[in-house]
Amino acid sequence: MKLKFMKFMKCGYLNGIVFALALLMACSGRAQAAGQVVVAPLSGTVGVQMEQFVAETIAHAEDGKAGLIVFRLDTPGGLVEATRGITQAILSSKVPVAMWVPPGGRAASAGAFMMQAAHIAAMSPGTNIGAAHPVVASGGDVPDGDMKTKVTNDLLAQMRSLTQLRGRNEEVAQQMIMESLSLTASEALQEGVVDIVANDLGSLLLASIGRTVIVDGRPMKIEASAELIDAVEMTGREKLIQFLSSPDIAYLLLMGGMLALFYEIITPGGFVLGVTGAIMLLLGGIGLKMLPFNWAGIALVGAGVIVMGVDLLIGGMGLLSLLGIAVMIAGGVFLFRAPGGELLNVSMGVMTGMTLTLGLCFALFAVIIAKSLRSKVITGQQGLIGLDVEITEDLNPEGMVRCHGEVWRARAGAGSLRKGEHAVVVATKGITLIVSGKAGR
Repeated sequence: MKLKFMKFMKCGYLNGIVFALALLMACSGRAQAAGQVVVAPLSGTVGVQMEQFVAETIAHAEDGKAGLIVFRLDTPGGLVEATRGITQAILSSKVPVAMWVPPGGRAASAGAFMMQAAHIAAMSPGTNIGAAHPVVASGGDVPDGDMKTKVTNDLLAQMRSLTQLRGRNEEVAQQMIMESLSLTASEALQEGVVDIVANDLGSLLLASIGRTVIVDGRPMKIEASAELIDAVEMTGREKLIQFLSSPDIAYLLLMGGMLALFYEIITPGGFVLGVTGAIMLLLGGIGLKMLPFNWAGIALVGAGVIVMGVDLLIGGMGLLSLLGIAVMIAGGVFLFRAPGGELLNVSMGVMTGMTLTLGLCFALFAVIIAKSLRSKVITGQQGLIGLDVEITEDLNPEGMVRCHGEVWRARAGAGSLRKGEHAVVVATKGITLIVSGKAGR
């Protein structure tokens, strides 16, 4: 009887464990059903680094079985190829993607394409979207002709494809390209270009969770928990590359590095300018690697530096320096090329301001260097020329003299000089001073 009771207790204990495990698995299953919300910022120029970051974020969300990805978008535009890469990554994502313009942000130019690619397009009040007309890297329109037609038609077809896929207003979206149309958040919602207007992340999640969107060709209901936020940020290295890939910053580093190295070459000795210039060129090179640059623009920037240096060497009136500054500005205009009609708008005001500021700073530095080059040498044997010496041993024609409290071997330039007389150093030959004439005390 006792044995049967023990078996019963043992079976009851095991059944309890099994029941507890089953309950725990059920609760865990319900918790996993509502996936995390991955939130990541997208700010600055759309380039290679941003494209890589988007792909890495989507892969991270897929590996973690996330329920939704929210990109906080704030961009003035960027490169066509990088934009295309981002839209392709979003279209192939197995996790729903919401592209949200937070307060104070904008989805201009390339950002408009990224918004239309997202499963959910959202904006905050006070933000804007649009102005996606293709421009060359210098900020001007693509020149009229076959290239402009080709680029514009390609972008229009891409925009139609995205809007048709997401069920948004195709006609208005195309006006962003053809007419550089820009819309506020309320206007974009009214025109059917975006899906949600949300003041903050909480409002966005409340409006997004439960929606059914097309993911990887199939309808999917967004099941995510607004309390499970996984914030993803760029690493320090990625942020640095993103910063350096700005056309303005890359141009500044390139021009400043060239100027610093040039002045280090003509005034060697300190190494401060040389090291600084080398570092600036290396950082600028990282930025150029991320941008479609033109070798002709780099050559013009270098030519401007050389022209300013020539003005320094010949002691001109500054006209060549002004020409050099103008050439460097021209180099900045042609520095970045647009093989595919890049949606990249370089600020001409910023570029001109940076060039003039750096040019004036280095022109002032050049004046200081020029004065130092023309000033009398006061060190070494060359610094002894013109100094008064006392004859301590008859010079007939050689003997000894005292100069600056030091005894030197000297030779009379003409005739002979007696002990106690004074003379002037007129030249040096090795360690021998050449003296001539008489000087009173």
